[in-house]
Amino acid sequence: MPVQIVIGAQWGDEGKGKIIDVLSEKMDLVIRYQGGANAGHTVYVGDKKYVLHLIPSGILRENVQCIIGGGVVLDPQAFIEELDILSKAGINYTDRLFISPRTHIIFPYHKKLDAQSESSKGKKSIGTTGRGIGPAYADKYGRHGIRAIDLLNLDSLKIKIEDNLKFKNFVLEKFYNAEPESLEKTLDFAKEYASKLKPYIKETLSLIHSYQKEDKPILVEGAQGALLDIDYGSFPYVTSSHPVAGGAFIGSGIAPVKSEITGVLKAYLTRVGNGPFPTELDDQIGEDLRKCGHEYGATTGRPRRCGWLDMVAARYSAQVNGLTNIALTKLDVLSGFDTIKVCTSYKYKHEELEWIPADENIFSAVEPVYKTFKGWNRPVDTCTSFSDLPDETKEYIAFIEESLEIPVKYISVGQRRDQIIQK
Repeated sequence: MPVQIVIGAQWGDEGKGKIIDVLSEKMDLVIRYQGGANAGHTVYVGDKKYVLHLIPSGILRENVQCIIGGGVVLDPQAFIEELDILSKAGINYTDRLFISPRTHIIFPYHKKLDAQSESSKGKKSIGTTGRGIGPAYADKYGRHGIRAIDLLNLDSLKIKIEDNLKFKNFVLEKFYNAEPESLEKTLDFAKEYASKLKPYIKETLSLIHSYQKEDKPILVEGAQGALLDIDYGSFPYVTSSHPVAGGAFIGSGIAPVKSEITGVLKAYLTRVGNGPFPTELDDQIGEDLRKCGHEYGATTGRPRRCGWLDMVAARYSAQVNGLTNIALTKLDVLSGFDTIKVCTSYKYKHEELEWIPADENIFSAVEPVYKTFKGWNRPVDTCTSFSDLPDETKEYIAFIEESLEIPVKYISVGQRRDQIIQK
């Protein structure tokens, strides 16, 4: 059975949480493969809202096992807070939520370094969430990160923390002119969360292998979006991991196998943080999109930058990820617009571009070339089949399919898990 991979096909915030939740109904195992608590997956079950930052969205399905993979950087405090939220909501996660021993752990010094780095850059800041994600990945690739398995050996853990703080505090004091981190408080933090995380740390590779051997359905979920990938995103305004589909195998521990890769594409476009955004709307239309779409970060509450759908970026994402189908979300948000625009190419000086330029200076300077569509003048949130949709909506969807040469398989017409059309 093919592994189902769900990735964000834009700059994140595409509505992956809902799609993952819907697809999880037919899954036995759901694995989160990258990112950290800087991500926010929002799921509505009836009138109840769940916002998950680290725990896979499949946790809301009582028969699904969930794994936080080795490609994730885990904030233990945020993880425990999420468990409390699930417990209060009556979600039972006992014996079905596991942390890979290879998952790297975020410490308070990572968050402090993140905040100092951002504030020191001024207008050139990346626009991170300040959750310590970048510094934790930097430690990982510098080969002095602390993994979940290290929390189970406090003696060696103490030595690693002492070694890390020597350098971290040197940077904080000498470069940022900031207060150093306390060794005692850091060790207390480590001990506290070592005991709290211990029940969840398990050798997940053997579990994954057993599911694959028995040909059980597995879903691998990503955070953020492909255009924020550290290698293939709009560098340097990117995240510190690999949201692209290729990262799913590395971050989960699943060997490359036949996969169905669903790219979640919002019917318009948003971006949080700094960086190029050719179709951004700094006008009333942009504000209307933000208001109608409730476009505020699930993690930070920051207002998202809003604009029209960008097919240049979508084609790039489709090719980089090898998408096999599209989940089109927030189609209902466009119901109130008389006309809808879609960017079909970029103009740079006297040249027309149909590919995202690698040069950030060029990408920041391109102008969008638009195709205009007639809007649909009625809500679509009550539509339960493709035939129910207005003709103008069908035309919009058909254009997306033709442009990407990929079918739109899922269409979200509202927040709830039942407001979805499978085409």
